[in-house]
Amino acid sequence: MEKALLSGNEAIARGAYEAGIKVAAAYPGTPSTEILESISQYKEIYAEWSVNEKVSLEVAAGASMAGARALCAMKHVGLNVAADPMFSMSYIGSNGAFIIISADDPGMHSSQNEQDNRHYARAAKIPCLEPSNSQEAKDFVKIAAEISEQFDCPVIIRMTTRICHTKTVVELLPRTEVPLKPYQRDIRKRIIVPAHARIRHQLVEERTLKLQQYSENFKYNYIHQGKGELGIVASGISYYYTREAFPDADVFKLSMSWPLPVKALAEFSKKYLKIYVVEENDPFIENQLKISGIKAVGKEIVPKVNELNQEIVKNSISSQKTKKLPIADLPPRPPALCPGCPHTGAFYSINKLKLTATGDIGCYTLGAFPPLNSLDTCVCMGASITNAHGIEKSGNPDLKGKVVAVIGDSTFFHSGLTGLANMIYNQSKGTVLILDNRTTAMTGHQGHPGTGKTLRYGDVQEISIENTVKGMGVKDVHLVDPHNIEVMTDALKKSMAYPGVSVIIAKRPCIFLLSSEQKQNIHKVSSEDCIGCKICLGLGCPAISFRDQKAVINELLCTGCGLCASLCPKQAIKPRKQGVENG
Repeated sequence: MEKALLSGNEAIARGAYEAGIKVAAAYPGTPSTEILESISQYKEIYAEWSVNEKVSLEVAAGASMAGARALCAMKHVGLNVAADPMFSMSYIGSNGAFIIISADDPGMHSSQNEQDNRHYARAAKIPCLEPSNSQEAKDFVKIAAEISEQFDCPVIIRMTTRICHTKTVVELLPRTEVPLKPYQRDIRKRIIVPAHARIRHQLVEERTLKLQQYSENFKYNYIHQGKGELGIVASGISYYYTREAFPDADVFKLSMSWPLPVKALAEFSKKYLKIYVVEENDPFIENQLKISGIKAVGKEIVPKVNELNQEIVKNSISSQKTKKLPIADLPPRPPALCPGCPHTGAFYSINKLKLTATGDIGCYTLGAFPPLNSLDTCVCMGASITNAHGIEKSGNPDLKGKVVAVIGDSTFFHSGLTGLANMIYNQSKGTVLILDNRTTAMTGHQGHPGTGKTLRYGDVQEISIENTVKGMGVKDVHLVDPHNIEVMTDALKKSMAYPGVSVIIAKRPCIFLLSSEQKQNIHKVSSEDCIGCKICLGLGCPAISFRDQKAVINELLCTGCGLCASLCPKQAIKPRKQGVENG
């Protein structure tokens, strides 16, 4: 049998291929991004970057209604955006299989919170599967498809960052082509008006009881038999942490965490005075056990925050007499914008003008940190515009005429359009700065409607941000190059003074989209001319450092953008080709 070393995300994609998935949609978001990128390599599956997660779930829902097996994928906070249709689809159910991949992020490696999306499964009353490795990630896609069609419901597969990005060996199987299920018009099932929803809700409750029984006999819920001295319940990657920390323990592996196999767990617990529960984030399993009358110890000793690992699990459950294992304490490395990042000039100008900037989700969130110190808020996708509007309407005199909303191009299409429409409709006064770096950069350079590039990189009609905002009714629109500090600053001043909604589009490609030839204009610092004023350090460029009271540019990092040279009062920074020596 053919085998391959796959990450969890790649394994989900392979599972989609093998399970006969026909339609897949997503909005990129770490740690889930590679799922759709990998799916796009399988020509048998239609795959798209949707403009946001809600749209992706609705696309998959439509395909499922039409009888095709469908899948959508997103990071955990993306399911917040998609929650509205997800709850309705629990009532509507599935025709072809309907799978929702939720990639949670314990430890917040690249997220604004640590929410546990297993709660969504329980709230929406749809099954939740938790794979522990890449093989299970692949297998569970097919199993989820079968559950979805058997019980007429969506199924959530809960991934986590460690599962998404860790590679393990996977057995590869051929694709199973699944014929389209016949489509039959059924308005009582698919039009969720109150009269229909009341009937569907009763069916959901009946379905939940059937799923509960299914979970009791689900073969991927099983007991790893140890020496019987310690009983532990674990799910996801925590199962392997537990196995490594306590190789002699009896471990009940939960692969379906909702509905929980309560009877099987109760039988397991009879062998011990108490059982321990190891799970990342919330006491989701633990609380269900306690409600069922099963004595369980979990978050009293196992941390509720951050990612678990073998040492944490060992130290949590071991007695106080047991010597605790050391946990590596690595020095922090603060995040920073890349050398040559087009956002740097915009943030430098905002800082220079001492503006209050409401921020958003993307690379540009890093503009909040020293030395740029240019963002005041960051809530969720699209909130920069609506937060700025709320601040303006608050009437706070200290902030009047000083607020700018900062949002990226991909985020603008994701959820900024409605916020801008709201500002225009409610006659707001304020400035929206759209940082258009021509890509969805933070998640690895995916396309979006403003790039004219689809998931499979075919060229399509590009939606112009400038024409879009003008079409919405914005009359004061500025298109600028953010690397021109003087022009950028002037545009901000003019926009802040405009008595209505003003939009600045700071347009320059992400530095990683440029060819190597375009990045060869490396700059150097003349030590003779440098006066040590540190103005260039205010850019926060990782290529610039300070040594012996002089600025120094690391030529391995410099991209030749020239932004530092434009700020140097003594013109001590020049392209290397002009013969300037560094330091």
